[in-house]
Amino acid sequence: MSTTVWIILAAAVVTYLTRIGGHVLLSRFQRIHPRVEAGLDAVPAAVLTTLVAPAAAGGGPIEWATLAVAGLVALRGGLTATFFAGAATLIVLRNVL
Repeated sequence: MSTTVWIILAAAVVTYLTRIGGHVLLSRFQRIHPRVEAGLDAVPAAVLTTLVAPAAAGGGPIEWATLAVAGLVALRGGLTATFFAGAATLIVLRNVL
């Protein structure tokens, strides 16, 4: 097998082990401390921020308009609606402007 295949397989194994490791570790505790639970609850927002912040900081008017539309949809809709509204806005603005 080529080096690329080995790298992909190794990355898959490491990714699986890190994901399952958290579940195994937390399953050993009967109760989770409220601070730990609060920290784990904050992870999705932190990951989303790391994905959106570079686009907001380095983007132009198209990206800012997309963030504004997605933000407005997020106030009334769910996560799926926000994602599709943002993606659709970005696609349309990049192809029209």
